[in-house]
Amino acid sequence: MKPGLTGWAQVKTKYGESESDSLRKLQYDLFYIKHRSLFLDVRIIVKTLSTIIFFKGQ
Repeated sequence: MKPGLTGWAQVKTKYGESESDSLRKLQYDLFYIKHRSLFLDVRIIVKTLSTIIFFKGQ
């Protein structure tokens, strides 16, 4: 998989501050790889745009 600007792990979790946060992000990345679809990509784009528009980023 080529890296992108955003991903399922980025829109589902906070910034990784501990090993358990990193493990959770890895689990989300593996979920994305197993369940890749246009619908999931659209959900990621929508969540990313809503974060940008409504200043929900950290």
